[in-house]
Amino acid sequence: MESVLIANRGEIAVRIIRACRELGIRSIAVYSDADADAPHARLADEAWRLGPAPSSESYLRVDRILDVAARSGAAAIHPGYGFLAERAPFARAVTEAGLVFIGPSGTTIDEMGDKTRARTRMQEAGVPIVPGTTEPLSDADEAEEVAASMGYPVLLKAAAGGGGKGMRVAEDPEKIRRSFEAAAREAESAFGDGSIYIEKYLTRPRHIEIQVLGDTHGNVVHLGERECSIQRRHQKLVEEAPSPALDPETRRRMGEAAVTAARAVDYAGAGTIEFLWQDGDFYFLEMNTRIQVEHPVTELITGIDLVEWQLRVARGERLPWSQDEITFEGHAIECRITSENPDEGFLPSTGRIRHLELPGGPGVRWDGGVTAGMEVGLHYDPLLGKLIVWAPTREGAIERMRRALGEFALVGVDTCVTFHSRVMAEEAFRAGDLSIRYLEEHPELTRAPERTDSELRLAAAAAVLLEEERRRELAPPRIGSGSGGRARSDWQRAFSPHGEAR
Repeated sequence: MESVLIANRGEIAVRIIRACRELGIRSIAVYSDADADAPHARLADEAWRLGPAPSSESYLRVDRILDVAARSGAAAIHPGYGFLAERAPFARAVTEAGLVFIGPSGTTIDEMGDKTRARTRMQEAGVPIVPGTTEPLSDADEAEEVAASMGYPVLLKAAAGGGGKGMRVAEDPEKIRRSFEAAAREAESAFGDGSIYIEKYLTRPRHIEIQVLGDTHGNVVHLGERECSIQRRHQKLVEEAPSPALDPETRRRMGEAAVTAARAVDYAGAGTIEFLWQDGDFYFLEMNTRIQVEHPVTELITGIDLVEWQLRVARGERLPWSQDEITFEGHAIECRITSENPDEGFLPSTGRIRHLELPGGPGVRWDGGVTAGMEVGLHYDPLLGKLIVWAPTREGAIERMRRALGEFALVGVDTCVTFHSRVMAEEAFRAGDLSIRYLEEHPELTRAPERTDSELRLAAAAAVLLEEERRRELAPPRIGSGSGGRARSDWQRAFSPHGEAR
């Protein structure tokens, strides 16, 4: 496997490019017009244009990605996370084109991507699941019947999706029909599939996930757990490893359950089994059949490079460890740094990054996808990068993160850095008293009322219009037009020994 095309952007693309370089693999980046000068396009050995800024015309275009793969001579494709990473048709299209898909098979992605099918499969394998249905509900009438027999509150969830879309809580019979219809509409819009199933709603669970790694020779191990309970609208904000909640026996049982789940679907590559944990019991939530945003905290406590092993597994190598040989040391915390203002209801922020100063020192890591001078828009996820720290103890990691956040400086767009600083100083967090209700229980951390989706969209659109007007006022007059190609700077050529940009 001499060359890999990275079908993604931002910090994960940069992360994969660096792993490729260390293994002597030629990296091939793809970029949209909005990312023509992004770090991932600069760092790769080659960079090829996909199309206009909207992801529907660039990063989600399977035909264009495969065309670039053919023209660049790529041997494999790494999907990263998001975009096409968990789409079984894409995985199949890659293998049918004679390329290696760096991830599990299309069959495995299908099996675990449908939430009701995944619940059934896990139940059959003996992995505990949250009480609820294993088949989609036929209509709101059935939702009422099931909820009445199960007892309120209940959670209605999209069978085909994730990320909090198509998800509604019904606390009582008066809300069940309305919640079902709203969840189905949102699921249809987001995933093209309005199928909804129902689960018992746990009142104060923790979100704990187990990292698994499998090879193509039948070996599967787990690399411990991550605590991901601090979330907003089901999107993770802070992650740490290990969880401050688990005792050694629970950690062992959850790890064994995760390995069982991975073996049940012949899993190969890096994946994550997500659980809800409450009062000493844990329940299967879903499986993410890809690398996770929060993978660095696992790398820091195990010393295992997960992206490197994604590549090694894809080229047929065996995992070199038994479960007993994997050890855990110290504590790691990750804060996701996004272009959002936590004091304005996490309103997205756009503009040009005019200054970027990154923290450093012992135990501090930055996985970023932006540089000074880069434009931040609304076409993609607001994640700018991830600040990760490691220390021998959880207390030490918290203090190190507080110090690193204090050193972080970005001018030009709003970020959530102040929010993370407040979390690191908050008493319940420092005591490890967490649940997925953490932000509801601590509204003072955001200092602003939560905005509705429609309010966020309107405010973001207004911000874009103001930014475009400002640019027009400041832009110099155009004298002529170029060829439409992308010139590469000396800096880019220095990092691109294998070829020029297309």
